Amino acid sequence: MLVEPLALETPIAGFNGGLFVRPDLSIMEERTLAPDVAAQTVELILGHGLDVWVYTGNDWLVRDPKAPHVDREAWTVKFPPRIVTDLDASLGKVVKIVGISDDQDRVRRCEADAQARLGERATAARSQPYYLDVTHRDANKGFVADYLSRSLGIPPAEIGTIGDQPNDVLMFRRSGFSIAMGNASDDVKRQASAVTDSCDNEGFAKAVETFILP
Repeated sequence: MLVEPLALETPIAGFNGGLFVRPDLSIMEERTLAPDVAAQTVELILGHGLDVWVYTGNDWLVRDPKAPHVDREAWTVKFPPRIVTDLDASLGKVVKIVGISDDQDRVRRCEADAQARLGERATAARSQPYYLDVTHRDANKGFVADYLSRSLGIPPAEIGTIGDQPNDVLMFRRSGFSIAMGNASDDVKRQASAVTDSCDNEGFAKAVETFILP
């Protein structure tokens, strides 16, 4: 829903940099979790009582179409999930695994446990208070900023980034100017160059008008 309206011609990062695609969504590069890491991640997430989604290639796999946030995610990404009863057969080439729960303390505990147990074998960070994203160790938003800097020939000092979640901080650190959304946590705001309005009050547009275009 973004490529055509914005006339995008450059590479697009998906899944926190686990996948790079062309504007026609054909895959350029992907960084996948090792199968044993993917299996351990699914087990860990389920052990914390979260639901789990798996992304492989261009497929989004869920076990229950009525589970929390499935409808919201389908509306956001503009394509439906593929329903599977067994995830084990799909863990050979995974670009992202997501743990989901509306119990935000549970998600936070799962994040800390994933970071401790997976270590340097994967990146684990919340993309929303209710989502825990686990990707390849090099697949994070900081890597995306570095990749686009190299591929487009734009020095990091000339890149601006906008974000609102803890997993955006690595991207902030790889750019010359970073902007936190007004709905971001105080910790995220402290690590940005500037703060704009919230996502409910045109924060992205205001950031571009206030900080980028001048």
